[in-house]
Amino acid sequence: MFGIKATVLFDGISKKENVYIVIDGDKIVEVTEKKPDIEIQYEGVVTPAFIDGHSHIGMARHGEPSDEEETNEHADIFLPTLDPLDSIYFDDKYFMDAVEFGVLYSCVTPGSGNLLGGKAVIIRNFAKDRDEAFIRHHGYKMALGFNPRSTWEWRGKRYRTRMGVYALLRDEFTNVLRKKRKLELDKKEKLREAKKKLEKGEITKEEYEEIVKEIEEKIDLEFELYEKALLEILNRKKVLKTHVHKEDDVLFLLRLIKEFNLKATADHLGDVHRVEIFRKIKEANVPIIYGPIDSFAYKTELKHDTYKNVKALIESKAKFTLMTDHPVMLARNLHLQLRYFLMYGLSEEKAISIITKEAAEILGISDILGTVEPGKLASLVIWNTNPFYLGAHPIAIIAEGKVIYKK
Repeated sequence: MFGIKATVLFDGISKKENVYIVIDGDKIVEVTEKKPDIEIQYEGVVTPAFIDGHSHIGMARHGEPSDEEETNEHADIFLPTLDPLDSIYFDDKYFMDAVEFGVLYSCVTPGSGNLLGGKAVIIRNFAKDRDEAFIRHHGYKMALGFNPRSTWEWRGKRYRTRMGVYALLRDEFTNVLRKKRKLELDKKEKLREAKKKLEKGEITKEEYEEIVKEIEEKIDLEFELYEKALLEILNRKKVLKTHVHKEDDVLFLLRLIKEFNLKATADHLGDVHRVEIFRKIKEANVPIIYGPIDSFAYKTELKHDTYKNVKALIESKAKFTLMTDHPVMLARNLHLQLRYFLMYGLSEEKAISIITKEAAEILGISDILGTVEPGKLASLVIWNTNPFYLGAHPIAIIAEGKVIYKK
């Protein structure tokens, strides 16, 4: 057990001064104004660990040629079963860069060259390998707009228009729902027959239960693995993490969510420049993973991209966090994007909350991360000064109770 004195604590919700954080094992056990009777190891400005809401870190790697990166699989446009954890190398030097600037966690996804490119996985950036890194799977990566139609020369079934890509998406969703419905009707009929036999005494209760089990197993075997992934989406067990930039594609996403009753996030939104669109997203209860703000607008789809769009995002009161889209923007620079939110009127504590509390809630890990409070993992950044000062840097990084970096 040890303690930290926070001369200023941005706890993910509010701003406090001269408080003590008590750590036991990997957890925070107390936050108090009274000095505890334990060793105080560090003193400084404290924030929760930062969380990158959307990244490709470890897939496009430091110092490697582009033909070795593994962000996109070219085999087909529809590959929901792929797991980016299988393509991450944890000896990528960018991980340590991220950690040294407080970015201890990332949600890593496949790239956006496919309509459904694979799973989204939340990892520890400070891990030595994939076994230590894994926290949980968040959902599936979907891409709308230009990106999935720009890859028509890649292998597999490809479309050159948005209407083609979107028709395929609807067809896949509809077909798996029809298959599910047909199998449910077949199951209902078989169960009715088995129940009649049970009531007539032709079979025992144990035999009936065995028939029920067999029917369930046969139904499960009817679905291909990619169809099971679609069912997780359609049954709202997993989130559709959706790459989308232009306003019309955002409106398509909102219609799709309503049509199929989906859970989704809207990722990027760089070209969204009207507050009305952000408000529509808010009204649909779709969280936003915004950015990256400080990247080059390299395609027509980003012609309205500007840091000034932050003003409309704030005014909409939509729920949002930020991303680096590493390597589009380096993971270590995640918190630097917060300066735009200060420019447009957010308080320092609210700005810090964007990449801590809000990120954890949107990614479904707020039970363990995002705020400095008892019961949460002790993942903290101790800064030499206010982190919004240009020359600020961490003097120590604590990851789940262990000091993993000190200046």
